[in-house]
Amino acid sequence: MSKYENLLVWKKAHELVLEIYRVTTQFPDAEKYGIVVQMRRSAASIPTNISEGHGRLYRREYIRFLAIARGSACELEYQLILARDLGYLDKEKTDELLGKLREILRMLNGLINTLKKSQGTCDL
Repeated sequence: MSKYENLLVWKKAHELVLEIYRVTTQFPDAEKYGIVVQMRRSAASIPTNISEGHGRLYRREYIRFLAIARGSACELEYQLILARDLGYLDKEKTDELLGKLREILRMLNGLINTLKKSQGTCDL
């Protein structure tokens, strides 16, 4: 198992991707190449960038990839709101997913701040 898989933020992000895939299967067929693709790509980008950043040699690079993951999380946040407003997700499910996403955002911010305080190469 790679060390990034031990990170709680990665685990939570991975679980969120799986849940996004599950809920988007219920979206209208007309959205198959629209919001469904966008939501899945944004969601998958979060743990993907955590993984890629973790594999980088320098903390500065790791932080850059965590910032990209954060941007993808913000993108997904809007897409969840849009899906709710279009009637594809009910308020309860949207609130649940947004709560999980905002927890991931807080964890990413904490990891970024921790890494910014340290110097040098990453501990692989």
